[in-house]
Amino acid sequence: MTTKLKDVSLTRSVGREFLRTYTEILLVLFLRLLFWIVAPILRFRMHFFPRRAILYAGQAYYNAWYLSRALRERGWRADVLNWDMNPGTQIYYHGQDYKFFYSTPRDGLAHLKFYLVALFRYDIFHFSNMWGIQFGAPLHGWFKKRFGENFEIHLLKRCGKKIVYTNNGCLDGVSQTAFSNWGPETVCDICPWRNDPTICSDERNLNWGRFRNSVADYQCLLGGNRVDFNVAPSIHEVPEFYCLDTHVWYPDLTIPEDFKLHPKRPGTVWLYHAVGHKTERTNEKGVNIKSSHVYLPLIDKLKDEGLAIELLEPSGIPNKDVRYIQVQADIFLDMLTYGWFGANAREAMMLGKPVICFIRPEWLESVRQEIPDYAEELPIISATPATIEGVLRELIANPVRRHEIGEKSRRFAVKWHSSEAGGRRFNEIYSKLLCRDPL
Repeated sequence: MTTKLKDVSLTRSVGREFLRTYTEILLVLFLRLLFWIVAPILRFRMHFFPRRAILYAGQAYYNAWYLSRALRERGWRADVLNWDMNPGTQIYYHGQDYKFFYSTPRDGLAHLKFYLVALFRYDIFHFSNMWGIQFGAPLHGWFKKRFGENFEIHLLKRCGKKIVYTNNGCLDGVSQTAFSNWGPETVCDICPWRNDPTICSDERNLNWGRFRNSVADYQCLLGGNRVDFNVAPSIHEVPEFYCLDTHVWYPDLTIPEDFKLHPKRPGTVWLYHAVGHKTERTNEKGVNIKSSHVYLPLIDKLKDEGLAIELLEPSGIPNKDVRYIQVQADIFLDMLTYGWFGANAREAMMLGKPVICFIRPEWLESVRQEIPDYAEELPIISATPATIEGVLRELIANPVRRHEIGEKSRRFAVKWHSSEAGGRRFNEIYSKLLCRDPL
């Protein structure tokens, strides 16, 4: 009886393996047929009858989510796919239309099915983040093993699909050597990833930039880091991609009881300084690119002098909730050597708060060349490690100036970084890519 059961089990196992092999052979044949025969037909259709349908393949904080909602209001089909495998980054996302799961072997087949449906459903694919022009690592690996590197992206191109990409920082298409030359102080010297070639190296960064530029029809950048592969004509300063919902971040935000801080003593100024992924981005001496090693000793010094200041350092709080702490702060402290600002500063400006952050003059001039009004109106207070003490002292002592800068920050953020502004700008960008008039 036991032997018969083993024989049946073995027969079923062999049968399942045969079915998997047979199915895979059919899939490979279908994809080759798709590449050589069906793709030119899809390309012809898209050339003459493009559709206003876009898939954001991958998350970029909450930016793609709110941008897609704004485009829907303008008549676009705009969906967001979350293929991120990292559970630690989910706290930064505000929503998605589709999500890839990675719990069972059958999930891989579901990913492939989604990709094939998307190939026929969407005419623009918008990716974000370095090495993020893909539909998740498992599906990317499956295609690579059977067809070669980046086959799934080359198939999009062969079908005539438009590829848009959003840049995400210093590694993105720029060698470490070139980036470290930016002054007056090089941020590379304090970066924990400088000597980790699996994250940052000249070869890795430039290989990515070379591929990225070869497939992207349009690229979004903000910050003007124009060296190496970031000088391509497809790259543009597009602050509107990095957008927020004005109804999620606003100065009069109602604060839930669980997030209310202790009552503020009269005259006290609350300073906000947060570091995302603090453990990975901070070395054993407390040094990180957010300049904590500059701010913390300075704050201690000011406290010792008797200044009424308190430091807010939230960590690990979902992004939708951290705004309740942000809105209670008076001054935001951001990077002093990097040269530009990121999501935290944009959120602060949308909440009507003054932000201190080093704005590299060369990058500001690069932005000015393409969008002069943005450069002219930028309300961020620039400071370096050498000047931060004077800048911070002056701002702490001047509540009227803080209020004025806060109001200016809110107006700036609504104009350039609201989802409404993003919808208007990308309605034009995507329509132009499709050779259609904006809606």
